[in-house]
Amino acid sequence: MSDKRLGRQTPVVSVVLPYTQSLGTEAVEIYNRSRRTAQPWQELMLEDIMALDCDGLWTHMKFGWSVPRRNGKSELLIIRAVWGVSHGRRVLYTAHRTTTSHSAYEKCVDRLSEAGFTEGVDFKTTKQFGLEHIEWLRDGSSAVINFRTRSSKGGLGEGYDDLLIDEAQEYTADQESALKYVVTDSPNPQTLMCGTPPTAVSSGTVFLKYRKNTLTGKNENSGWAEWSVPKLSDAHDSELWYETNPSLGYILSERTIRDELGDDTVDDNIQRLGLWLTYNQKSAISRREWESYIIERPEIKTPVKLFFGVKYGKATPNVSLAVAVKTTDGRIFVEAIDCRSVRDGNSWIIAYLSNAHAVRVAVDGAGNQDILGNEMKSALVKCRAVMPKVSEIIEANTLFEKQLFEGRICHAGQPSLSQAASNCEHRAIGSGGGFGYAALSEGIDVTLLEAVSLAHWLCFSSKDVKKQKIAY
Repeated sequence: MSDKRLGRQTPVVSVVLPYTQSLGTEAVEIYNRSRRTAQPWQELMLEDIMALDCDGLWTHMKFGWSVPRRNGKSELLIIRAVWGVSHGRRVLYTAHRTTTSHSAYEKCVDRLSEAGFTEGVDFKTTKQFGLEHIEWLRDGSSAVINFRTRSSKGGLGEGYDDLLIDEAQEYTADQESALKYVVTDSPNPQTLMCGTPPTAVSSGTVFLKYRKNTLTGKNENSGWAEWSVPKLSDAHDSELWYETNPSLGYILSERTIRDELGDDTVDDNIQRLGLWLTYNQKSAISRREWESYIIERPEIKTPVKLFFGVKYGKATPNVSLAVAVKTTDGRIFVEAIDCRSVRDGNSWIIAYLSNAHAVRVAVDGAGNQDILGNEMKSALVKCRAVMPKVSEIIEANTLFEKQLFEGRICHAGQPSLSQAASNCEHRAIGSGGGFGYAALSEGIDVTLLEAVSLAHWLCFSSKDVKKQKIAY
């Protein structure tokens, strides 16, 4: 084993609070009695996870870790659960899928039995699928491990010391609201989360937010560890495999990794190299979709007719201006012009609307529509202002996405607009199931996208004047 190459045993990125004592070694000793041996990286992680402060409380009330698939990241939860129930703690083990929580139950039973504890004497079990239960019998303890599939109602009304979140990339805000209070009454609670970076089909947002807030110092009493690459990389580079897969050389082989890689570079980076994308894959419009409609030099249809969209923000004190124009190949080219603070006034917007080719502008933003309209009149702007109703805004957004996904919209790939488009989600507006846009991440102004949608709506709705043919 000493001559065999092994994966990196320490995290690539981590946040660990200072400590001088830990119960990690104690948990590993129980696990190693079960005919298994914890890998070095797992031992190091448990030391950090189970660190104690000077009062004997957990240094990290919350700890999360992200490791590429098939490295044994969930085994840390098993080790922690087995230690917890054998030390008088009440544990709730949750997973996204029932098969995962059931598998965790079977592993915990096996580890306890193989470590020398006897079922029926030291502990008893309930094997009902979806309601699995391990109850500790020694010393009159009330210690348990309950295994549950997460839902928006799961865990309500029950009290625990430890909350374990497996498949954390699927952990949703609704589920967190239902579960985060189950450890409130514990004198020394701990919440642990492990998973992989979210993919295009992941539904959770809690893991992503927790990572961001912990790495930026916003979370107190929290720890984090990850094995990852910082940017999109060559997933076939074996050097990166060893950097991001701690179990490579132990339970994972180069041959296995090489065989699993496919044609989806992004997915391979996420699953095998632990890449955390800088954009949100749960966006209503994915980065890949948006970038597939980039065009470098659009051929503009003549005579040139420019249609503008103006959106005053609700979540931000900004206003965005966008333009749309038809191309010779039958598509509509859209572009975000600028996003500025409302305090800067409307003169810069009026300057653009004064363009000789400007035809119409759609303005959305209660309290600001009339102001801009009056200023346009005072400036003798010929471009006609349209103040859309809620029903028309819904129509504009629905039309925008329909046309986009049909390949009838193109753009220049502006970074600011690309960021807004690939980090947006639908927000309900009106009473008929219509939608607007909301930003998925802080620091992103979605008014850029909303202004583009309005400009596109006007451009699409315009009719080309056909030249009259006179025959003699």
